[in-house]
Amino acid sequence: QVQLVESGGGLVQAGGSLRLSCAASGNIIFRFNAMGWYRQAPGKQQREKVAGISSGGSTDYADSAKGRFTISRDNAKKTVYLQMNSLKTEDTGVYYCAAGDYMAGYGFYIGASGHWGQGTQVTVSS
Repeated sequence: QVQLVESGGGLVQAGGSLRLSCAASGNIIFRFNAMGWYRQAPGKQQREKVAGISSGGSTDYADSAKGRFTISRDNAKKTVYLQMNSLKTEDTGVYYCAAGDYMAGYGFYIGASGHWGQGTQVTVSS
């Protein structure tokens, strides 16, 4: 079993900041896994990749996140973070942590053997 538990979501004013955390446990060798963050905006069917980080620390970001969001990991704590600054109303959604794979030239992808967390709500008000 693998568990990914997100925390840190909440309600914030536009221009503010939040830091999301995702703690991994169970049957996972965390330091060997690529990790990512996705979000699902209200009224949309698909989850959008926001950021990813490889086991070696390479990162990729959605265009909408570049310059504002930073993904990082602490292997000793088996935790991945998403620091979100200068938040906009369009950042609103449920943010999901994922464990998967990372491909050079593409970035993070969850793959068939990946795992999802349950999500944490982020609401940015104007």
